[in-house]
Amino acid sequence: MTPAIHATCVARHGREGWRAVLLRGPSGIGKSDLALRLIGRGWRLVSDDYCHIWQSGGVAFAAAPPRLADRLEARGLGIVASAALPSCRVVLIVDCQHTTPERLPEAEVETLAGVAIERLRFRPLLVSAVDLVEAAMRRGRAGL
Repeated sequence: MTPAIHATCVARHGREGWRAVLLRGPSGIGKSDLALRLIGRGWRLVSDDYCHIWQSGGVAFAAAPPRLADRLEARGLGIVASAALPSCRVVLIVDCQHTTPERLPEAEVETLAGVAIERLRFRPLLVSAVDLVEAAMRRGRAGL
């Protein structure tokens, strides 16, 4: 397994099984906040703050480091328990940023653990952030 990367990972079950999104960005940008909002819509936590990423059979997977399993940091509240999946296939990367994204961005792909994965960039604290993630998962290879 690779060293842990700074990211939060949440997953949703769809017609192709569990599929996950990696939420990346600097500390305090809103990764865990967005994860909490997605969990409120039926998603499941895989890992908060750090993820191990590896490839198997041409697919990228994520899992929590053991010390972070089943835990999520909620700013202003502290660490809360959250039943997490032990691992999940990663099909989308969201790079959380402070700047306004382009209206019609070019498609981006990033190679992670040797696997090409679609990448989006937007502000995670947007009111529409949850809807943006869900729309991206529906249009892509996510199988939702």
